[in-house]
Amino acid sequence: MPLTALITGASTGLGAEFARQLAAAGVDLVLVARDRERLEILAAELRDRHGIDASALPADLTRAPDLERVAGRLSARDRPVDILVNNAGFGVADGFETSELDDERRLHELLSWVPLHLSHAAVPGMLDRGYGWILNVASVAAFTPTGTYGAAKAAIVSLSRSLNARYRRRGVRVTALCPGLLDTEFHARMGEDHLPRLPRIAWASTARVAQEGLSAVRRGRSVLISDWRYRLLAPLIHVLPDRLLERTSTTNDGALN
Repeated sequence: MPLTALITGASTGLGAEFARQLAAAGVDLVLVARDRERLEILAAELRDRHGIDASALPADLTRAPDLERVAGRLSARDRPVDILVNNAGFGVADGFETSELDDERRLHELLSWVPLHLSHAAVPGMLDRGYGWILNVASVAAFTPTGTYGAAKAAIVSLSRSLNARYRRRGVRVTALCPGLLDTEFHARMGEDHLPRLPRIAWASTARVAQEGLSAVRRGRSVLISDWRYRLLAPLIHVLPDRLLERTSTTNDGALN
């Protein structure tokens, strides 16, 4: 039987790219995001192009009933999910001293609690079957002082390392994928002025990042900083002072990504 993957934040950007690459490999898909129309268009495209089974599961993962519905799909033993990609996310552009506390709560729920909840739903069945992948999309912000966004991403990096260490020998591999800047709708939704003008070379390819993430979880790596440009910069994180890193990692006091 073909494998099945459930992808959150699947309607656009990196999530849609994961869906395309997995569909091309013959993996059936459950696509999760808030936008039903976009999900159904993507599911139909991938069914027609690759002959796989792709279904849309519209959900706002910051709403408890929707989150429970997706968790229920992951824990259904009669319809096993072999690959979970926790990709859904958003950022808060306002600085910590001016942001709305409810926005900060929703950010931490979506970036940290939701991947934990969905992983908790998926792991028991994966362990029973002796096989499973969980790919958690974190960020290079997890390793720098980038406010609440970086704090939430750091939590999911730590969780991924722990779960991979605990379960890899039992066939379940868990990876935190840490991209840098990606040219997706993530930044557009935060507003045009939340980033300074950056050269084209600063932006990584979603296709390359998705490919590297899937390769990393297949190999059982617990953490991967994606894209060679960001891997070259990674050693500086450990030697530069926090004050300098914070200034270069944020603008308008908002998370860079």
